[in-house]
Amino acid sequence: MADTTLVDRHEPLWKRLPVVVQLRKSTGWQRAMLIVGVVICALYLLVAVFAPLLAPYGFGQLQGADGESFPRTGAPSAEHIWGTTVGGFDVFSRVVYGARTAVLVVIVAVVVSIIVGVLLGLVSGYLGGWLDRVLVVVADAIYAFPSLLLAIVVSIVISGGNSSYSGGIIAAAISITVVYVPQYFRVVRAEAVRLKNDAFVESARVMGTNPWRIMIRHVLRNSTRSLPLILTLNASDAILTLAGLGFLGFGIGPTSGAEWGYDLSRALSDVASGVWWTGVYPGVAIVVLVLGVTFIGESLNDISDPRLRARRRLKQLVSTRDARNTATADGAGA
Repeated sequence: MADTTLVDRHEPLWKRLPVVVQLRKSTGWQRAMLIVGVVICALYLLVAVFAPLLAPYGFGQLQGADGESFPRTGAPSAEHIWGTTVGGFDVFSRVVYGARTAVLVVIVAVVVSIIVGVLLGLVSGYLGGWLDRVLVVVADAIYAFPSLLLAIVVSIVISGGNSSYSGGIIAAAISITVVYVPQYFRVVRAEAVRLKNDAFVESARVMGTNPWRIMIRHVLRNSTRSLPLILTLNASDAILTLAGLGFLGFGIGPTSGAEWGYDLSRALSDVASGVWWTGVYPGVAIVVLVLGVTFIGESLNDISDPRLRARRRLKQLVSTRDARNTATADGAGA
C-alpha cells in the first residue's frame, strides 16, 4: 500500500489532471463516451475562442467587402457555405459566433452557481440553526419552480429589455445560476451535515481550530466529490435553457450577438417555404454540444458508481481466473 501511494505521488502532473485521471480509470464504453465527449467539448471551445478567425463574416454583417448586400434566405453556395437567414445573415458565421455565446454563458453560469451554492450549503449545513432553516426553505421554493419559467422571470428582471451582448450574457448567466444554485446547495449541505459530527471534525473543533478553517479544510474537501457529475449535467441543461430563452425572445438581439435559440425561432417561418438551412445548422450545433457534455457526465457517473466498479472488478477477477484455468489446462495437456 505504501509503495502504491509513493508511486501515485511521484506521477507526472499531467497524469493527475482531472480528465486524465478519469480516462485512466475508465474502460470500454465508458472510455469511448468520455473521449468523444471531451473531443466534442474541446472542439466547441476552440471554435468559441477562434470564432473571428473561423467565421468568414461577422455575426451581424449584412454586406460583403464589395458593399453588396447578402441575399435573404439564400441557398448554400461558395460565398455562403451554409446559406443565409431571412434577415440576410450568414448562417455559418452566426453558428460559429453562437458557440462563443453558449460557452461564455455556460461557464459563467456554472462557475457562479458552484461558488454560491457550495458556500451557502457549507455554511448552512455546518452552522445549522435558524440560518439553515431559512436557506433550506428558500432553496426548496426555488427548486420547486419550473427551471425555464424561473429563468425567464429572472432574465426579464435583470435585463430590463437590454439586448446588448454583455448585458444579454450576464442576464442569461445569472438567470441560469438562480436555477442551479439550489442543486449545489442541497448536495453540499447534506454532506456538511453528515461530516460535521465525524471524528476528525470533532478533533479539530476540540483543538480550538477556527470554524471557517474547519469548514474549508475538512468539510469542504470531503463534500464536493459528486460536484463534477452535477456540473456536467447542469452544463448540458444550461445550454438548453439558454436556447430556450433565445427561442422565446429573452436572449441576445441579432445585431448584438449570435445565439442559436434566437436563430431557431426565426427559422420557424422558413420551414413552410422549404428553407431548411436556417434552422438545421443551429439545431445541430445545440444537439451535438449537449450530446458531448452528456457523454462526459454519463461516463463520470459510471466511473464514480461503486456498484459498477464492483461489477467491473468482479469481471476482471473472473476473466483472470478463467485465463489461469485455461493456461493450466493447456500446460497439463502438453
